[in-house]
Amino acid sequence: MKRKVLIILGWICLWQILAAVIHNDILMVGPLQVLSALFHMAAEPSFWISVIATMSRIIAGFLLGTLAGVLLAWLAYEHELIRDILQPAMLFLKAVPVVSFIVLILIWAGGVWLGFAISMIVVLPIVYVNVLEGLMNTDRNLLEMAQVFRLAKMTCIRKIYSRSVKPYFISALSLACGMAVKSGIAAEVIGQSRNTIGNGIYMSKVYLAIDQLFAWTFVILLLSWLFEKAVSILLAKAGKHL
Repeated sequence: MKRKVLIILGWICLWQILAAVIHNDILMVGPLQVLSALFHMAAEPSFWISVIATMSRIIAGFLLGTLAGVLLAWLAYEHELIRDILQPAMLFLKAVPVVSFIVLILIWAGGVWLGFAISMIVVLPIVYVNVLEGLMNTDRNLLEMAQVFRLAKMTCIRKIYSRSVKPYFISALSLACGMAVKSGIAAEVIGQSRNTIGNGIYMSKVYLAIDQLFAWTFVILLLSWLFEKAVSILLAKAGKHL
Protein backbone atom coordinates (compact mmCIF):
# COMPACT_ATOMS: atom_id res chain seq x y z
CA MET A 1 0.00 0.00 0.00
CA LYS A 2 2.79 2.42 0.95
CA ARG A 3 4.64 1.64 -2.28
CA LYS A 4 1.54 2.43 -4.35
CA VAL A 5 1.10 5.76 -2.55
CA LEU A 6 4.75 6.63 -3.12
CA ILE A 7 4.48 5.73 -6.81
CA ILE A 8 1.40 7.96 -7.21
CA LEU A 9 3.13 10.83 -5.38
CA GLY A 10 6.17 10.35 -7.62
CA TRP A 11 4.04 10.71 -10.75
CA ILE A 12 2.33 13.82 -9.31
CA CYS A 13 5.75 15.38 -8.56
CA LEU A 14 6.90 14.59 -12.12
CA TRP A 15 3.71 16.19 -13.43
CA GLN A 16 4.38 19.34 -11.38
CA ILE A 17 7.98 19.52 -12.58
CA LEU A 18 6.87 19.11 -16.21
CA ALA A 19 4.30 21.91 -15.82
CA ALA A 20 6.98 24.18 -14.25
CA VAL A 21 9.45 23.46 -17.08
CA ILE A 22 6.88 24.11 -19.86
CA HIS A 23 5.58 27.16 -17.97
CA ASN A 24 2.62 27.67 -20.29
CA ASP A 25 -0.91 27.27 -18.93
CA ILE A 26 -2.33 26.69 -22.41
CA LEU A 27 -0.10 23.67 -22.96
CA MET A 28 0.25 22.21 -19.47
CA VAL A 29 -1.02 22.96 -15.96
CA GLY A 30 0.12 21.55 -12.63
CA PRO A 31 -1.83 19.38 -10.19
CA LEU A 32 -2.54 22.30 -7.83
CA GLN A 33 -4.15 24.30 -10.65
CA VAL A 34 -6.24 21.28 -11.62
CA LEU A 35 -7.34 20.78 -8.02
CA SER A 36 -8.31 24.44 -7.75
CA ALA A 37 -10.30 24.22 -11.00
CA LEU A 38 -12.05 21.08 -9.74
CA PHE A 39 -13.13 22.81 -6.50
CA HIS A 40 -14.47 25.79 -8.45
CA MET A 41 -16.36 23.50 -10.82
CA ALA A 42 -17.80 21.42 -7.98
CA ALA A 43 -19.17 24.58 -6.36
CA GLU A 44 -21.45 25.15 -9.36
CA PRO A 45 -24.83 23.34 -9.60
CA SER A 46 -24.27 22.88 -13.34
CA PHE A 47 -21.32 20.58 -12.58
CA TRP A 48 -23.46 18.12 -10.62
CA ILE A 49 -26.28 18.35 -13.19
CA SER A 50 -23.77 17.38 -15.89
CA VAL A 51 -22.37 14.48 -13.87
CA ILE A 52 -25.81 13.09 -13.02
CA ALA A 53 -27.13 13.52 -16.58
CA THR A 54 -24.12 11.82 -18.14
CA MET A 55 -23.86 8.92 -15.71
CA SER A 56 -27.61 8.22 -15.67
CA ARG A 57 -27.61 7.84 -19.45
CA ILE A 58 -24.43 5.77 -19.50
CA ILE A 59 -25.68 3.46 -16.73
CA ALA A 60 -29.04 3.07 -18.50
CA GLY A 61 -27.26 2.19 -21.75
CA PHE A 62 -24.95 -0.20 -19.89
CA LEU A 63 -27.85 -2.00 -18.22
CA LEU A 64 -29.90 -2.30 -21.40
CA GLY A 65 -26.86 -3.44 -23.40
CA THR A 66 -26.05 -6.03 -20.74
CA LEU A 67 -29.62 -7.34 -20.61
CA ALA A 68 -29.88 -7.51 -24.40
CA GLY A 69 -26.48 -9.21 -24.63
CA VAL A 70 -27.44 -11.91 -22.13
CA LEU A 71 -30.85 -12.59 -23.71
CA LEU A 72 -29.46 -12.72 -27.25
CA ALA A 73 -26.60 -14.99 -26.13
CA TRP A 74 -29.10 -17.41 -24.58
CA LEU A 75 -31.23 -17.42 -27.74
CA ALA A 76 -28.11 -17.95 -29.86
CA TYR A 77 -27.07 -20.84 -27.62
CA GLU A 78 -30.50 -22.47 -27.82
CA HIS A 79 -30.99 -21.97 -31.57
CA GLU A 80 -28.14 -22.38 -34.06
CA LEU A 81 -30.07 -20.45 -36.73
CA ILE A 82 -30.30 -17.39 -34.46
CA ARG A 83 -26.58 -17.72 -33.69
CA ASP A 84 -25.75 -17.70 -37.40
CA ILE A 85 -28.03 -14.71 -38.00
CA LEU A 86 -26.54 -12.70 -35.13
CA GLN A 87 -22.91 -13.45 -35.92
CA PRO A 88 -22.55 -10.87 -38.76
CA ALA A 89 -24.40 -8.25 -36.70
CA MET A 90 -22.07 -8.68 -33.72
CA LEU A 91 -19.01 -8.60 -35.96
CA PHE A 92 -20.39 -5.39 -37.46
CA LEU A 93 -20.91 -3.80 -34.03
CA LYS A 94 -17.38 -4.74 -32.94
CA ALA A 95 -15.62 -3.72 -36.16
CA VAL A 96 -17.28 -0.40 -37.06
CA PRO A 97 -15.62 2.62 -35.36
CA VAL A 98 -17.71 4.15 -32.59
CA VAL A 99 -17.50 7.56 -34.26
CA SER A 100 -19.53 6.21 -37.22
CA PHE A 101 -22.37 5.23 -34.89
CA ILE A 102 -22.12 8.62 -33.17
CA VAL A 103 -22.58 10.50 -36.44
CA LEU A 104 -25.43 8.24 -37.56
CA ILE A 105 -27.32 8.61 -34.28
CA LEU A 106 -26.79 12.39 -34.39
CA ILE A 107 -28.39 12.45 -37.82
CA TRP A 108 -31.23 10.08 -36.93
CA ALA A 109 -32.14 11.10 -33.38
CA GLY A 110 -30.11 14.12 -32.26
CA GLY A 111 -27.76 14.33 -29.30
CA VAL A 112 -30.05 14.12 -26.27
CA TRP A 113 -29.69 10.38 -25.69
CA LEU A 114 -26.46 9.96 -27.62
CA GLY A 115 -24.46 8.78 -24.58
CA PHE A 116 -27.15 6.22 -23.76
CA ALA A 117 -27.27 4.79 -27.29
CA ILE A 118 -23.49 4.60 -27.74
CA SER A 119 -22.97 2.96 -24.34
CA MET A 120 -25.56 0.33 -25.20
CA ILE A 121 -24.01 -0.31 -28.63
CA VAL A 122 -20.54 -0.73 -27.12
CA VAL A 123 -21.65 -2.99 -24.25
CA LEU A 124 -23.97 -5.29 -26.23
CA PRO A 125 -21.40 -7.22 -28.34
CA ILE A 126 -18.95 -7.52 -25.41
CA VAL A 127 -21.56 -9.16 -23.18
CA TYR A 128 -23.03 -11.24 -25.99
CA VAL A 129 -19.73 -12.78 -27.09
CA ASN A 130 -18.53 -13.56 -23.56
CA VAL A 131 -21.83 -14.99 -22.29
CA LEU A 132 -22.25 -17.11 -25.43
CA GLU A 133 -18.73 -18.45 -25.00
CA GLY A 134 -19.49 -19.34 -21.39
CA LEU A 135 -22.66 -21.14 -22.42
CA MET A 136 -20.90 -23.03 -25.20
CA ASN A 137 -18.21 -24.20 -22.74
CA THR A 138 -20.70 -25.57 -20.21
CA ASP A 139 -19.71 -29.05 -19.01
CA ARG A 140 -21.60 -31.56 -21.18
CA ASN A 141 -21.41 -34.24 -18.53
CA LEU A 142 -23.31 -32.04 -16.10
CA LEU A 143 -25.95 -31.30 -18.73
CA GLU A 144 -26.37 -35.00 -19.46
CA MET A 145 -26.70 -35.72 -15.74
CA ALA A 146 -29.34 -32.98 -15.45
CA GLN A 147 -31.21 -34.56 -18.33
CA VAL A 148 -31.07 -38.00 -16.75
CA PHE A 149 -32.45 -36.68 -13.47
CA ARG A 150 -34.96 -34.50 -15.34
CA LEU A 151 -33.97 -31.28 -13.60
CA ALA A 152 -36.15 -28.25 -14.31
CA LYS A 153 -34.83 -25.67 -16.78
CA MET A 154 -34.51 -22.98 -14.12
CA THR A 155 -32.60 -25.37 -11.87
CA CYS A 156 -30.17 -26.09 -14.71
CA ILE A 157 -29.71 -22.36 -15.30
CA ARG A 158 -29.03 -21.65 -11.62
CA LYS A 159 -26.87 -24.66 -10.82
CA ILE A 160 -25.04 -25.39 -14.08
CA TYR A 161 -25.20 -22.62 -16.68
CA SER A 162 -24.74 -19.72 -14.25
CA ARG A 163 -21.56 -21.24 -12.80
CA SER A 164 -20.14 -21.83 -16.25
CA VAL A 165 -20.98 -18.34 -17.48
CA LYS A 166 -19.98 -16.49 -14.29
CA PRO A 167 -16.25 -15.92 -15.03
CA TYR A 168 -17.01 -14.90 -18.63
CA PHE A 169 -19.79 -12.55 -17.48
CA ILE A 170 -17.60 -10.89 -14.84
CA SER A 171 -14.81 -10.42 -17.38
CA ALA A 172 -17.26 -8.92 -19.87
CA LEU A 173 -18.71 -6.43 -17.39
CA SER A 174 -15.27 -5.44 -16.14
CA LEU A 175 -14.32 -4.45 -19.70
CA ALA A 176 -17.74 -3.05 -20.58
CA CYS A 177 -17.86 -0.63 -17.61
CA GLY A 178 -14.83 1.35 -18.71
CA MET A 179 -15.78 1.17 -22.38
CA ALA A 180 -19.31 2.43 -21.68
CA VAL A 181 -18.06 5.47 -19.75
CA LYS A 182 -15.33 6.39 -22.25
CA SER A 183 -17.43 5.91 -25.37
CA GLY A 184 -20.51 7.57 -23.87
CA ILE A 185 -18.60 10.71 -22.90
CA ALA A 186 -16.74 10.76 -26.23
CA ALA A 187 -20.13 10.72 -27.94
CA GLU A 188 -21.24 13.70 -25.83
CA VAL A 189 -18.11 15.65 -26.83
CA ILE A 190 -18.75 15.08 -30.53
CA GLY A 191 -22.50 15.63 -30.23
CA GLN A 192 -22.06 18.64 -27.91
CA SER A 193 -24.93 17.40 -25.74
CA ARG A 194 -25.90 20.19 -23.34
CA ASN A 195 -25.54 19.83 -19.55
CA THR A 196 -23.22 16.83 -19.82
CA ILE A 197 -19.61 16.01 -18.99
CA GLY A 198 -18.86 15.83 -22.72
CA ASN A 199 -20.12 19.38 -23.17
CA GLY A 200 -17.95 20.52 -20.27
CA ILE A 201 -14.90 19.02 -21.96
CA TYR A 202 -15.83 20.64 -25.27
CA MET A 203 -16.25 24.07 -23.67
CA SER A 204 -12.88 23.77 -21.91
CA LYS A 205 -11.36 23.20 -25.35
CA VAL A 206 -13.19 26.21 -26.83
CA TYR A 207 -11.94 28.53 -24.08
CA LEU A 208 -8.50 26.86 -23.84
CA ALA A 209 -9.21 26.15 -20.15
CA ILE A 210 -6.66 23.35 -19.81
CA ASP A 211 -7.05 23.25 -16.02
CA GLN A 212 -10.78 22.47 -16.47
CA LEU A 213 -9.97 19.87 -19.14
CA PHE A 214 -7.65 18.07 -16.70
CA ALA A 215 -10.24 18.43 -13.93
CA TRP A 216 -12.95 16.85 -16.10
CA THR A 217 -10.53 14.07 -17.01
CA PHE A 218 -9.94 13.37 -13.31
CA VAL A 219 -13.72 13.32 -12.74
CA ILE A 220 -14.14 10.77 -15.57
CA LEU A 221 -11.42 8.54 -14.12
CA LEU A 222 -13.04 8.71 -10.68
CA LEU A 223 -16.54 7.99 -12.03
CA SER A 224 -15.27 5.09 -14.12
CA TRP A 225 -13.49 3.60 -11.10
CA LEU A 226 -16.56 4.02 -8.86
CA PHE A 227 -18.79 2.50 -11.54
CA GLU A 228 -16.56 -0.57 -11.90
CA LYS A 229 -16.36 -0.97 -8.11
CA ALA A 230 -20.14 -0.74 -7.76
CA VAL A 231 -20.65 -3.36 -10.48
CA SER A 232 -18.03 -5.64 -8.86
CA ILE A 233 -19.74 -5.37 -5.46
CA LEU A 234 -23.16 -6.12 -6.97
CA LEU A 235 -21.76 -9.11 -8.86
CA ALA A 236 -20.09 -10.43 -5.71
CA LYS A 237 -23.36 -10.18 -3.76
CA ALA A 238 -25.32 -11.79 -6.59
CA GLY A 239 -22.72 -14.55 -6.84
CA LYS A 240 -23.41 -15.65 -3.25
CA HIS A 241 -26.97 -16.54 -4.24
CA LEU A 242 -25.97 -18.62 -7.25
